[in-house]
Amino acid sequence: MCDISVGDELISVNGLVIKDVFDYQYACCDERCILKLKDSSGRLKKVSVEKTEDEDMGLVFEEGLMDHYRSCRNKCIFCFIDQMPKGMRKTLYFKDDDSRLSFLQGNYVTLTNMSDDDIDRIIRYNLSPVNISFQTTNPELRIKMMGNRFAGEALLKAKRLNDAGITMNGQIVLCRGINDGEELERSISDLSAYIPNLQSLSVVPVGLSKYREGLFELEPFDEKDSGKVIDSIEKWQKKLYRKHGIHFVHASDEWYVKAGRDLPEAETYDGYPQLENGVGMLRLLKEGFEESVRGLVVSDVRREFSCITGKISYPFIVRITERMKEYYPNVAAHVYCIENEFFGPNITVTGLLTGKDIIKQLEGKKLGERLYIPENVLRAGEDVLLDDVTLGDLEQSLQVKVDIVKSDGTSFINMYEGGRS
Repeated sequence: MCDISVGDELISVNGLVIKDVFDYQYACCDERCILKLKDSSGRLKKVSVEKTEDEDMGLVFEEGLMDHYRSCRNKCIFCFIDQMPKGMRKTLYFKDDDSRLSFLQGNYVTLTNMSDDDIDRIIRYNLSPVNISFQTTNPELRIKMMGNRFAGEALLKAKRLNDAGITMNGQIVLCRGINDGEELERSISDLSAYIPNLQSLSVVPVGLSKYREGLFELEPFDEKDSGKVIDSIEKWQKKLYRKHGIHFVHASDEWYVKAGRDLPEAETYDGYPQLENGVGMLRLLKEGFEESVRGLVVSDVRREFSCITGKISYPFIVRITERMKEYYPNVAAHVYCIENEFFGPNITVTGLLTGKDIIKQLEGKKLGERLYIPENVLRAGEDVLLDDVTLGDLEQSLQVKVDIVKSDGTSFINMYEGGRS
């Protein structure tokens, strides 16, 4: 390994030309690897590496994918990036539809930006799971919704993956009057044919910000419409559970909040495969809390703190806080619901809250000795919110210590005890 230097370019491993990280990982499974590299001067060289089978060679690459990210060429009528205001950081306007990020980060892809060679590589390397944004299985409607004339035939790629035994998860972004009703029924019916390779299918409502001028006209779902979506999904869950032993299709938490209905029981979520899409997060929080409070005794801890949440989860956090008074009678806990003034009232999820809204709506409020904010309002691995406001900015503006809290029962109890989550 001493013949490998910073700045070298990896060309091939055991004769396999390396296009990206997946070629690299596949090629490095052998115990003896012959690496062909090009140094900074353009000179080619070969390096032999002896290692145990499947052991990583320890190379670190400039780009995680070892290639450029692929951008999306679709013009979807529901695209949230098109609903972003001007003046935010450039990375927020990048539309990614890179299948490789589906494996590395769990991103959902539309299949329209994947070539036949991409599908071949997924099958050859047995890469799973592939997370797919279906939206509809009606080819003509899919073309309309995605603004891509190839969007309909791209559905055939999902069939190829299924025929090859590749594990998948699916997503449908539901638009009122477009792909709901009979179209949703058709999509669930068609996609259920891919069970068990298609492990789960989430149905989420389209997110509509206030920045939609000039875009396709879409309307938010109301309480009645949300109830109809739930009824359709729960009907299919019963049918598919009898046949396959899984509920398969899941409504995101937002549907139940919009419809004013109780959340499904924990076993309905089939192990929570779609948490990142907001499916079962509130139920998991409730179950985790109930587990965590078992065995708690009344505490004499005295402190005052505050926490924030988005509109969708606010009623659940308030109920949990009421329960905690039984165990921490001397703790003053202030729960504040932050309205999303930045994106508009139709955006109710906590993960899209901005620092400016938090600061504006908490000014002059009782915050206690510490303010807790959920970890999903931050950029991954950073102390920065969506609008580039930092934790330090929050502390300076609100004159309070700010800590991050995870969305689980244990972390909630830690707020009362005064520890970090």
